[in-house]
Amino acid sequence: MGLNLPDYPWESLAPYRATAAEHEGRVVDLSIGTPVDPTPEIVRTALAAAADAPGYPTTHGTPALREAIVEWFARRRGVTGLSPEHVMPTVGSKELVAWLPLLLGLGQGDVVVRPRVAYPTYDIGARLAGAEAVAADSLAELDAATRERVKLVWLNSPGNPTGSVLDAATMRARVDEARSAGAVVASDECYAELGWGEWEDGVPSVLAPEVSGGDLSGLLSVYSLSKQSNLAGYRAAFVAGAPELFADLVNSRKHAGMIVPAPVQAAMIAALGDEAHVSAQKDLYRARREALLPALLGAGFRVEHSEAGLYLWATRDEDCWDSIGRLAERGIIAGPGIFYGEAGARFVRVALTATDERIAEAVRRLA
Repeated sequence: MGLNLPDYPWESLAPYRATAAEHEGRVVDLSIGTPVDPTPEIVRTALAAAADAPGYPTTHGTPALREAIVEWFARRRGVTGLSPEHVMPTVGSKELVAWLPLLLGLGQGDVVVRPRVAYPTYDIGARLAGAEAVAADSLAELDAATRERVKLVWLNSPGNPTGSVLDAATMRARVDEARSAGAVVASDECYAELGWGEWEDGVPSVLAPEVSGGDLSGLLSVYSLSKQSNLAGYRAAFVAGAPELFADLVNSRKHAGMIVPAPVQAAMIAALGDEAHVSAQKDLYRARREALLPALLGAGFRVEHSEAGLYLWATRDEDCWDSIGRLAERGIIAGPGIFYGEAGARFVRVALTATDERIAEAVRRLA
């Protein structure tokens, strides 16, 4: 009995954590990108004010929350024509990623396409539905027989772990080829507020007119407040788009009890309406990035992509486990690139999600 899923990959870091723990001055953990800075006061206040919640919350989300999501998409992502009927809160974005193939009715014989270097939950979601996961950055990479079975295409921009960004033209091309195959496109955009350099003012959304062509059918944008607002502990995220799919998605989630708690929905409204805390948090990550990047380069790493998000995608042109071992000897833990697919086997993912003191200690050790 059981689903026979692979072991959770992060458990394999245990011996490297043991090595790092022997280093004087404690471990510097730059592996899993969990926020460490305080949850904004405006959000905590909203959560507390909504704490008296004796009744069941709404699966689809309160009207006020759905309006806030639509307004945020228009203000921050350039998305027009989105209806409050076609947005919904989710219990974190990982839950939606894992269960979307099943919620869409996919099963045996269907194909889910995900990027070559990608968050492993895309594969897990396909397996939970009994579908097949295929790694490809374009449907043109697939043979004709496989393309005919594609039902869902995952985009991830800004990407985890690489920090790569799809410009609007590239994203539009991915959408067009998926539509020609009759597939749904789900775009995981959770790091969209954390662009660097040319992407400082934001990255394209799959729902924006320059990508969607003004037609949101078959397109879903997945977003989380975990990174921009330090709400990972709240499990506060949402999905939007695809008018023709939404009634069934809402209905299926009602049956399955996939409901965001009412106080969290109220907190989400506060987070979506306040840009000041997002800007302040981005500045913290900017400073950590500007400290870590030259330190990694000085330690013999090359950093690729990493133009957005909370990670530096680094390589010494060696097996990732050799790099993980080198870092562990300095008391630093990073994420092995192999966790994200064979194409990541010679990279490590270095997270910016540590305190200023721990980042400074990592810089000192890398030197």
